[in-house]
Amino acid sequence: MNTFKLTIASPDGNKFSGNAVKLDVRGTEGELAIMAGHIPFVTSIVRCPCTIWLEDGSKMTATADGGLLTVGSESVTLLSGSFKFDE
Repeated sequence: MNTFKLTIASPDGNKFSGNAVKLDVRGTEGELAIMAGHIPFVTSIVRCPCTIWLEDGSKMTATADGGLLTVGSESVTLLSGSFKFDE
């Protein structure tokens, strides 16, 4: 599967930096699934569960406390007020 560079940061520091296959989050207009080659855009996100799908088929889950999602042609950045991985 194709991957993209994903960076997730909060005021506490970088929470994730690496390659991902897919990112699931909730924007103000509804659910979003970001994959490699997605059209570039910027949107705000609401407090939501987030799922990061990795190359090896595993996934990481977390909760984002709202923020800003920037999808570029080669990378994706999520800036959140708080981002906590599930235990």
